[in-house]
Amino acid sequence: MDRGSGMRVTDRFAAYISELTKVVGHADRAGPLRDYCSGLLATEGRRSVEPMAAVTAPSRVSAQHQKLLHFVANAEWSDEQMLAKVRDLVMPSMTRQGPIEAWIIDDTSFPKKGRHSVGVHHQYCGQLGKQANCQVAVTLSIANHQGSLPIAYRLYLPQAWTGDRSRRAKAHVPSSIRFKTKPQLALEQIRAAVAANVARGAVLMDAGYGTNSGLRRAITDLGLGYVASIISTIKVRLVREGNSKPKRVSVEALARSLPKHAWRTITWREGTNEKLQSRFARVRVRVAPIRGEARFAEETLLIEWPKGEAAPTKFWLATVDRNMSFRGLVDTAKLRWRIERDYHDLKQEIGLGHYEGRGWRGFHHHGTLSIAAYGFLISERERIPPSAPHSAARIEKSAVPSGYRPRGAPDPAATPRSQLDRHDPSPVGCRDCNDPSSMPVLHPSLSAEPATEFMMQ
Repeated sequence: MDRGSGMRVTDRFAAYISELTKVVGHADRAGPLRDYCSGLLATEGRRSVEPMAAVTAPSRVSAQHQKLLHFVANAEWSDEQMLAKVRDLVMPSMTRQGPIEAWIIDDTSFPKKGRHSVGVHHQYCGQLGKQANCQVAVTLSIANHQGSLPIAYRLYLPQAWTGDRSRRAKAHVPSSIRFKTKPQLALEQIRAAVAANVARGAVLMDAGYGTNSGLRRAITDLGLGYVASIISTIKVRLVREGNSKPKRVSVEALARSLPKHAWRTITWREGTNEKLQSRFARVRVRVAPIRGEARFAEETLLIEWPKGEAAPTKFWLATVDRNMSFRGLVDTAKLRWRIERDYHDLKQEIGLGHYEGRGWRGFHHHGTLSIAAYGFLISERERIPPSAPHSAARIEKSAVPSGYRPRGAPDPAATPRSQLDRHDPSPVGCRDCNDPSSMPVLHPSLSAEPATEFMMQ
């Protein structure tokens, strides 16, 4: 894709969509693909299909609604092929200042009401920080210090769904889908990335994945290093020279037994307002999950114990290069923050969780197209001059056209004496056009429709 300085933003977006069109099959899907991605980027407020149709085709909302709905919910195109194409298009921009440094596995949740949306179940919802009705998607992202991008996206289907033929049929869950744990789904994504020869990096994961010893061993077998967060009760043996057999202890107990000189205050990166630093220690250990000999290879145990805290707060097991500097190890472990930024931007600025359909295909298509739209913004960040603020330019999103009213919303003009009506009209789909919101990423004019305008400062 030509990224010459003479190309306008609209031209670059058109070229980007043209490349994506190559993996959606029929040529008549090019228009819906362009409009869906434009709608995700342009629509203010909730980015479900109907508001996006109103923004991208204000003169023919009903027809556009049906076209976009069919494209996302029914059209048979491959999510895997689309994500691979997005990865190939965006990686040159991501790696212009440095190579891929990490693969990050994680999951993100979407609170839901009812029980009919595919995969919805009462389970831990990270977005709410508690057990709740929600959907959960497992992702794999590539990352470096310049940016990050999800390259795999898969719904976690609880056993309550995999064993229920009626619910599976109504949500059109493919017959090949069987129950798999989140670590198993993550491992599948990692294996696919290895098979696709994606530029390698250390695999980073939170304790929900890192505590799983089977997952860690499988990653090692694939020739990948990792920095895996673990819980404080994991048992290890300290590696010592000679034939002495150190006591099997929890990583927290080991941290408390370390001498004062083992701890160092390390700054790993510049934060928004101040340098990010804390107190760390690292030692060589062997994991000992059962009594007796530790059957695992040597690893580095990294421990964080901030000053003023009564106990250590975080623990990681690492199999990256032993010669990596102490600061480099801390910096790598902390690079996992990138996925949190991705989830925030994908949800708040792209509408990753706004899909209102109930089916398996629609859930994944919407997620894939959200990542595709996000990928274009990542590629545009590279065009920001080095001296400019990293958050990029402020933009104005497009409101839905004047007079637009979502299906089911009451008509504000329905009563001749509105001053006697104690109930305000529904605010769904409406906004104060004098208070446009902004995104923390560069956001160009993308749609050919006149109602979709982006204002760059």
